[in-house]
Amino acid sequence: MKSLSVLPAGLTILTAVLLSGCGADPAPSAAPAPPSSPAADHALAGTPCGDFAGPQGAKSKVVVRGKTECAEATQVLTDYFTKLTPAEAASPQGPGPVVIGAWTCGSGPNDPVTSCSTEDERQIEATRS
Repeated sequence: MKSLSVLPAGLTILTAVLLSGCGADPAPSAAPAPPSSPAADHALAGTPCGDFAGPQGAKSKVVVRGKTECAEATQVLTDYFTKLTPAEAASPQGPGPVVIGAWTCGSGPNDPVTSCSTEDERQIEATRS
């Protein structure tokens, strides 16, 4: 009977040794990021839409990011500058924010860039030249 009493103690030690090895493996590394597509790179870089004539004929170069057409960008900027009051335009904090449909537009004080964005991450930037 003496051998049977040794068996549970030996089994306990063997189980502990086997289980301690379970946590010794390194955690799997994170999956690599999927390669970016040319369309995604293009959206990040932006799509030039040409020039836009803003208030007092000031020219701005327009760039869109995300799923935004140049025609929509031009219309949003036209509506923004039409809706912008002289007091907002002269604000020491910069013009805006002004809401144009799904878009919110504005810029910092003395900033040559007017930015508009939506909650679904579409963007328009108009930089005065």
